[in-house]
Amino acid sequence: MSKALNPPKGECRQCWQHAYDKSIHRAQNQREDCGPCVDHMRNGHPDNMIVR
Repeated sequence: MSKALNPPKGECRQCWQHAYDKSIHRAQNQREDCGPCVDHMRNGHPDNMIVR
């Protein structure tokens, strides 16, 4: 399994995947922020996305 799909315990699945799967942000402009990433930076990580 790739590193992007296998976050360690206590990490957010979405943030981990966005950090290690470069194809996720490839389609957007370099000066454009990723909506889901900004949401997690502002509002924190939902409990259901944290690896237990």
